[in-house]
Amino acid sequence: MENKGNNNGFDFSCGKANIALELDGYYVWDSCVIAAKGRYYMFASRWKEELGFGWNWLFNSEVCRFVSDKPQGPYRFDKAVLPRRGREFFDGMNTHNTCVKFWNGKYYLYYMGTTYGGEIPTGSLINEQYAMETWNRKRIGVAVADDIDKDFVRRDAPVLAPRDCSHWDCTVTTNPSVAILPSGKTYMIYKSRRAFGKPLQLGVAVADKPDGNFERLTEDPIFRFADENKHIEDPFLWYDEKRGKFCIIAKDDSKNGDRGITGEWGAGFYAESDDCIHFEIGESPKAYSRLLEWEDGRKTVQCNLERPSLLFNGNGEPACLFCASGNGSAPYCFEGKTYVVCIGLSPRGKI
Repeated sequence: MENKGNNNGFDFSCGKANIALELDGYYVWDSCVIAAKGRYYMFASRWKEELGFGWNWLFNSEVCRFVSDKPQGPYRFDKAVLPRRGREFFDGMNTHNTCVKFWNGKYYLYYMGTTYGGEIPTGSLINEQYAMETWNRKRIGVAVADDIDKDFVRRDAPVLAPRDCSHWDCTVTTNPSVAILPSGKTYMIYKSRRAFGKPLQLGVAVADKPDGNFERLTEDPIFRFADENKHIEDPFLWYDEKRGKFCIIAKDDSKNGDRGITGEWGAGFYAESDDCIHFEIGESPKAYSRLLEWEDGRKTVQCNLERPSLLFNGNGEPACLFCASGNGSAPYCFEGKTYVVCIGLSPRGKI
């Protein structure tokens, strides 16, 4: 996809960073934050640190609720809201990848779930064939609550399943990000791929209501690149009511030394669309960098900034960027535990 102009919408500058969530004894990942009842609620995944990083997010993760009095945290553990519930369910053994939304008096928590029939891994050495077999069972689910402090009730079937093998998205449905319009019409960006070793790509589906059955808007993936080394993942979708635009930030996950979309591996890019199908990437698409300035004045290049999500202020402008991160000298080589970082944002020209 070609660049087609400057980003004139949610074009923001990154401020200082702080650790919003760090949990003793656990890795944490993929956060999404929402304001409610005068507080801030983060939904994120965790699994025991003693298990190691590796593939354990796929076998031993659970979605939890965390609470803070301030948007930047620190967030306190409240409850595991989507724990294991039985192998017979599509999400019965593992939940991960959160996206929480509010509409018409209810809270909707989207996530990825898996199940598997073998032993529950208890260490970092997991057979890759076993991991890929389980990876291919990833499906998107939704859980609903009338009160954000109460239990979330899950549907027993995925809201979007893979298609047959004549389609590009025949393996999994995962990494949901959702935009709910005032009418309740709900758009979902999801991730899939045709086969093992093929590039991960993004699709879009729509439902008449947030917990409805989603139907694909287009047969093809969005963001199609002729060069398979140009690769993206971890989308965060929202709808800008003032301009009537669908907006997205996502991770530039370029392969094999390609400069990607932003020129920096692991940075985030911005794009927008009128129909949530045809997205335009501007001439200066980089939304954020892995180079962070912390509240104490330090500057670091993070090994990873994953699963970006935004918290908006009362004017509909992005106020905070949350990403899963950690300390390390190379991607995914974390030296110690992971954490969720919060980065303050200001619309450019309004700092």
